[in-house]
Amino acid sequence: MGKKGNLIILSGPSGVGKSTVRRELFNIPDLNLVYSVSMTTRQPRAGEVEGVDYFFVTKERFLKAIEDNELLEHADFVGNCYGTPKAYVDKLLASGKNVILEIEVEGAKQVILRCPDAISIFILPPSFKDLEDRIRGRRSEPEEILQQRLKKASYEMCLTNNYKHVIVNDSIPSTCNMIATIIREASK
Repeated sequence: MGKKGNLIILSGPSGVGKSTVRRELFNIPDLNLVYSVSMTTRQPRAGEVEGVDYFFVTKERFLKAIEDNELLEHADFVGNCYGTPKAYVDKLLASGKNVILEIEVEGAKQVILRCPDAISIFILPPSFKDLEDRIRGRRSEPEEILQQRLKKASYEMCLTNNYKHVIVNDSIPSTCNMIATIIREASK
């Protein structure tokens, strides 16, 4: 049996660039990364693919997963449920892969408690104004939801002390290089 992989938690406020950073990290072959697909009750956004971006499920199926202790973490976020299937992650780690969980702060807190060896990384925007501009630039949600996201982001940005690593995303290449270095060090 080979070396077990590392569990990597990638968190940060909505709109900070987590998905972009994650996608870029996968272009670095020596990191041996695999993405842990989360389960969600929210509707797919344009271009999102079932089983690749998320496992899109009904609220009933999600509640059953919680009841059956099938999730490593779960949380509600602006009216939708998100969670990480435990068996899926365990299988990937056992195969020696470094597993990235791209999750929000409440879910991250649960994983950090259950898996203290996890590599926890919080991505900050250069400024709150930059974050607001990015979220508004998506033009994917009504103002009320947008305001909920901004309020939540403000709260989340106060929780950086829960994470082993905090990185300001002032450029995607720089952010990815810093994260790659952290992963390589943990994989030695």
